[in-house]
Amino acid sequence: MDIKQIVLDLCAMNDEQEWFEFKENWFQPEALGEYVSALSNAAAFHYKKYAYFIWGVEDENHKIAGTTFNQYCDYNKEPYQNYLARNLSPSLNFSFEEAWIQQKRVVVLVIPAASEIPTAFKEKRYIRIGSSKCNIKDYPKREIELFKILDGRTETIETIPAKYQELTFQKLFGYYGSKGIVLNDKTFIKNLSLRNEEGQFNLLAQLLSDDSHFPLRVSIFEGKTKGTNLFSVREFGNNCLLYSLDELLRYGDVLNIIQADETDRVVERKEVPLFDNKAFREAIINAVLHNKWTEGNEPMISVFSDRIEILSRGSLPPAQTMEGFYLGESVPVNGKLSEIFLQLHISEKSGRGVPKITEIYGKEAFAFRENSIVVTIPLKKIKKVGNKIGNKKPLNARRKEILTEMRDNPNITAEELRKILGISKTAVDNNISFLRENGYIERVGSKKAGYWNVL
Repeated sequence: MDIKQIVLDLCAMNDEQEWFEFKENWFQPEALGEYVSALSNAAAFHYKKYAYFIWGVEDENHKIAGTTFNQYCDYNKEPYQNYLARNLSPSLNFSFEEAWIQQKRVVVLVIPAASEIPTAFKEKRYIRIGSSKCNIKDYPKREIELFKILDGRTETIETIPAKYQELTFQKLFGYYGSKGIVLNDKTFIKNLSLRNEEGQFNLLAQLLSDDSHFPLRVSIFEGKTKGTNLFSVREFGNNCLLYSLDELLRYGDVLNIIQADETDRVVERKEVPLFDNKAFREAIINAVLHNKWTEGNEPMISVFSDRIEILSRGSLPPAQTMEGFYLGESVPVNGKLSEIFLQLHISEKSGRGVPKITEIYGKEAFAFRENSIVVTIPLKKIKKVGNKIGNKKPLNARRKEILTEMRDNPNITAEELRKILGISKTAVDNNISFLRENGYIERVGSKKAGYWNVL
């Protein structure tokens, strides 16, 4: 184990992760034991072999500062290392390593990840939540997930073998090159964690390969439901996921028609986009990044006459609270893919994605289903442009009569219209569909409690 290189690699990270900790000369015997438990369990939670507690590095800026910490000190008339080993359960084969970096002394406590059951200190189990050390019993969802991981029941894109093992990565090299980053042909597979423990290419490798076999599709429907005619399907895929995502984001610019609003025009007309492009971009990136790829399905994008729905597979991760979700406190579903997106500046560590969407469209833009999360982006269509309204299809006498009834009674039901007009329910429904799809009426509220708004 190259301790010096490990320290330098960890220092190069923008932020501390839950599986390592930097200190300079800090030493509190009891608290350090709790840290060992927390870091060991965090390493298992994040599928790392080891966690690290490092003395001699400044916590805020990750600069090598050196340390005077003595790993051979006594505690309660007993060598501290003996005391630590005696109070950890199950037994943990930790080790203190020492190195000189930039002519400064650094000490590293190498902590194996928990296996089979969580690591405890003095019979209490701890875990890292962000930068905090917490009793795992206070976070039952994370505790349940940790037991699943240790029991081998939780799979990730880093542990599942790729369906295809003959993979090439020329496009990945090209994408990194376009960002000014040169991948090392000999080390990129290891650095990007593209093989699982058995040495097979994993699902992450398949996603980043020249042919991921995971297309990103955009389905466009004529009306407001999937029951209406399917206008077109655009497919971006069977490519490196990074390029597929770029193509999908560019297609968003094609969909986002700029409308000229001449209502109350005095000097200049207003240009109104169909939707907020930044919110759309954040929703797409989040859907791809947090999609549960292990289920074998990609995100789904559906465009309707009044909205765009962006669906990602899976639900909130166990460590994520609803409050934290809306505040932008991101908990990655796909840890290594998240690191890659950050490295390539596709996403940000600031967690602006969800807050940006809620700022524009409110929390109601998000719908949490049993096995998916859906973001709804409403389309802002201009129905009237001064006196130059777009051409609407002309109305026959029956449809004009329906509009009159709806103006007089916005709460009128289809059954009441059937009796007034003397026609079948099917005929009423067909005429209402025509009026809705052609911009004459809209339904405000639910089917039972809502009302008709004549436009």
